[in-house]
Amino acid sequence: MTSILGISAFYHDSAAALIVDGKIVSAAQEERFSRVKHDARYPKNAINFILESNSLRLNDIDFIVFFEKPFLKFERLLETYLAFAPRGFKSFSLSMPIWLREKLFQKKFLFDKLKQHDENFKNINKIKFSEHHYSHAASAFFPSPFEEAIILTLDGVGEWATSTIAIGKKSDLKIIKEIHFPHSLGLLYSAFTYYTGFKVNSGEYKVMGLAPYGKPIYKDLILEKLIDIKDDGSFKLDMSFFNYATGLTMTNKKFSNLFGQPVRDPKKDKLTQFHMDIAASVQAVTEEIVIRLTKSAAKEYNINNLCLAGGVALNCVANGKIIKEKIFENVWVQPAAGDAGGSLGAALAFWHKELKKPRDEFKDQMKGSYLGPKFSESEILKSFNHLKAKFLKLDSKQLIETTAKELSESKTVGWFQGPMEFGPRALGGRSVLADPRSERMQKELNLKIKFRESFRPFAPSVLREDLDEWFEFDKDSPYMLFVSDVKKDKQIEMKENEKRLFGIDKLNIKRSVIPAITHVDYSARIQTVHKDTNPKYYELINQFKKITGCPILVNTSFNVRGEPIVCSIEDAFNCFMGTNLDILVVENFILYKKDQDQSLIQDYKNKFELD
Repeated sequence: MTSILGISAFYHDSAAALIVDGKIVSAAQEERFSRVKHDARYPKNAINFILESNSLRLNDIDFIVFFEKPFLKFERLLETYLAFAPRGFKSFSLSMPIWLREKLFQKKFLFDKLKQHDENFKNINKIKFSEHHYSHAASAFFPSPFEEAIILTLDGVGEWATSTIAIGKKSDLKIIKEIHFPHSLGLLYSAFTYYTGFKVNSGEYKVMGLAPYGKPIYKDLILEKLIDIKDDGSFKLDMSFFNYATGLTMTNKKFSNLFGQPVRDPKKDKLTQFHMDIAASVQAVTEEIVIRLTKSAAKEYNINNLCLAGGVALNCVANGKIIKEKIFENVWVQPAAGDAGGSLGAALAFWHKELKKPRDEFKDQMKGSYLGPKFSESEILKSFNHLKAKFLKLDSKQLIETTAKELSESKTVGWFQGPMEFGPRALGGRSVLADPRSERMQKELNLKIKFRESFRPFAPSVLREDLDEWFEFDKDSPYMLFVSDVKKDKQIEMKENEKRLFGIDKLNIKRSVIPAITHVDYSARIQTVHKDTNPKYYELINQFKKITGCPILVNTSFNVRGEPIVCSIEDAFNCFMGTNLDILVVENFILYKKDQDQSLIQDYKNKFELD
């Protein structure tokens, strides 16, 4: 038996993953345990979970693989500062001491951290390193159902690479094309995230969600001034508009002057139609690059399968466009596509590339992404008693029937079942559920439960066999990473006066028979639910269908704005008592808000730093 622990850390979204004899066993992000969103620190808690849940000591692990090579990253930083000198001196003076103290000599730093888990761990040679984009590509290809695929990785930056194309054949994976820093699609998108007043490495999905409220009127200006895109999708940025290479901000005054407004201050500046149009414009540019890259790769290599990884692969609107354009027969996206997934990719890369182990199965290996902590009945009861929670225990049939009935009556439910998901999406393990037919539900979930911006859309979980009756989509989407339109016969056409509305004013218009999950452009971010992957969640939706005729539930992550998705029973109960959720379901236990001691109600609105 060969066990490999993969680690990603020190930049954002640190995580750990375990494979045993090439099979994915466990994976989790540090933020879920530390309760610090996008926690970049050494993933001590995630590693502890992996060791404890698999009855392992660290010394039992055969290899520990870090997801990138620190010397290469240091080389890039140093060369960048020299190229832009003296402009980047302030940033240089802040970052270099950290690099020289911790990051550059990372093997020794990691060794010292790892020893804290097990005093018997003494073999520093067990620690290995992968390359950042190779880890990403490995995380997408090796767990995919494909014998052969093109792998497109798009993110901010790894060591040098920002965009790569790789070819995977069985257990072989080779990167064949690269675009290098500072030219980066991920950083371009992050620059606009910063410009519109959202937090970089966190708020990019807000820009994507805001885009349908605007029109891409600045697309041509971006293409003329900021980025030169070739026919094959390769690109170069005009760095005179950006500050991220060596500065402390993403954009500069020249960037703001180009668009005629300063960077939005989220504390005092409201979102306006201008910001919506800016969001729509950068989203349109992103989609154009992704389409050109995928079309040229498909034509050049004549391979029918595509895998996606890197932070940009979480742009489910762009992913949906690849499907709509029918560029590839099959597309598979790593559910933990960002840096967290690099931990898994590093472990898989070492198994196949360094140990030269073959792939023996060609099916989705991610186990629905349900790879995190789960809790036994005794652990649940112990937590409930400690929390002074009042609960009922039901058998599985009663639980499903009761919960489905409550959902059909517009109750909101915190759903806590089985192992926690790996990656940024709640997929029926740590979810907040609601009735998609409700006209008030989108606004209510945003403002009263999530405590976040009203424009944010929600995703539908739909039974796979009912997918094509409700959406213009005919592929599996188990990880909620593709956007498609609601079926025409389910849409409600806007009246002429409604069509003339701008921006957020469109939000209150009922656009379909499932308004809670229908975005303003009639799209939805789809999760297909499969009986074999998550049978309990499947049965809940199926029971809801029996009651209502609708095989869909609203599914959003179980957390509030700025909070990582809940991990423990305590996290779930605290979120339940700190929001306007009506019901909490933990395995076969059901808790009603009205039955709880009212002194346990918390002010959750300001508990977490806003993202």
